[in-house]
Amino acid sequence: MSARRLLQDATGLNISEADAERAVRERMARLGIDDSRAYLRALPSSELSALTELIVVPESWLFRDPGAFSAAIRLIQRQLALHPARVLRVLSLPCAGGEEPYSIAMALDMSGVARQSVQIDAIDLSHLSIRRAVAGHYTRNAFRSADLGFRKRYFTEQGGGYQLCDAIRARVSFSQGNLFELDTAALAGRYDVVFCRNVMIYFDDPAAQAAAKVLRTVLADDGQLFVGYAEVPAFCRHGFKALHIPGAFALAKQGAERVQPARLPRAAQTVRPAVLARTALRLAPSAPPLRYSDTPSDTPSDAPSDTPSDAPSDAPSDALTHARRLADQGDYQGAAAACQAWLVTKPASAEAYFILGMVCECRQQIAAAADYWRRCVYLDPGHYEALCHLALLARRSGDAEGANLYQQRAARIYRRQAQGGTA
Repeated sequence: MSARRLLQDATGLNISEADAERAVRERMARLGIDDSRAYLRALPSSELSALTELIVVPESWLFRDPGAFSAAIRLIQRQLALHPARVLRVLSLPCAGGEEPYSIAMALDMSGVARQSVQIDAIDLSHLSIRRAVAGHYTRNAFRSADLGFRKRYFTEQGGGYQLCDAIRARVSFSQGNLFELDTAALAGRYDVVFCRNVMIYFDDPAAQAAAKVLRTVLADDGQLFVGYAEVPAFCRHGFKALHIPGAFALAKQGAERVQPARLPRAAQTVRPAVLARTALRLAPSAPPLRYSDTPSDTPSDAPSDTPSDAPSDAPSDALTHARRLADQGDYQGAAAACQAWLVTKPASAEAYFILGMVCECRQQIAAAADYWRRCVYLDPGHYEALCHLALLARRSGDAEGANLYQQRAARIYRRQAQGGTA
């Protein structure tokens, strides 16, 4: 059996042949083995785990995409207002080095939610990531927000990095595991909030469907699932519906009743930590109308932005911001005209082509959308969102090989971003 097949069977990840071979070469060199066939034939489970460590994304960063944390906190506060004695449960999977579940724990603490009211479980495929998460020690690369007040509050400088305080570490329970091996019978309906972001890009369509089924089973009927930017359409094809919460990319079960909003106590209404209050302006990839993240009037000017460090240089332009707003209002013709006007003076604007692609998708002009997204990635080969959308379109049209190629490119971009590099 090939290395790629072995790793896919073990992890469920849609791994490229090149990545699998790279991992095998690295392990063989470390072990001083020359014969790859002999190495693969006698592959023990411990060595398979070592190979897996070389292909999974090693890290994220704290308060990545803060709009999701804001939305999760609001849901938890509503649930506790309705049922004060209830213990809510949150799942972070995959949790990488603990950046996401610890961000949830800090957000809960800043919002005044008692530790005993919320249980946070965090699971990752990587043994090394779990050990790093339990240790709670991070380098500067884990802190990418403009507002780092949370670092001063919860971390102390230590060993050339930052050590998370024991109180926050105690709020999270870590374990090693595989999404596809969860005991769904025992965990059915257990979690009120599930974070499973930027993992579907590694799955082919059958694996994506299986993953969505697992997550739908473990999510409570009135719970919310938070996913990555380009994953919303895939989940909506497999039993979920988009909630259109600005900047959060949140979903609920199709056919399930959502928790009814409850009026929160005044103290809860006023808790809006700066680190959670704002997300970068960004188009939502689900059904029309297009959405972009909220910028409340009471948001401090120094609140953080989740704009990727490698975003196209024309992304913040007033013209493209105006185009997004027109699209959000359902004025697709106006949005398209604004992008076309921008392209007259900036013909190499990858972001303008990306927005045009989103507008065409909302108009059900799929061929035109694909053409615009291909122009986008031609101008900006590291445009993660465009690559993800092209992968979804290719998969939908039955082009499995093309979909895999786009997925693999998007996965490489994601790895580089997670590692703090440029795309």
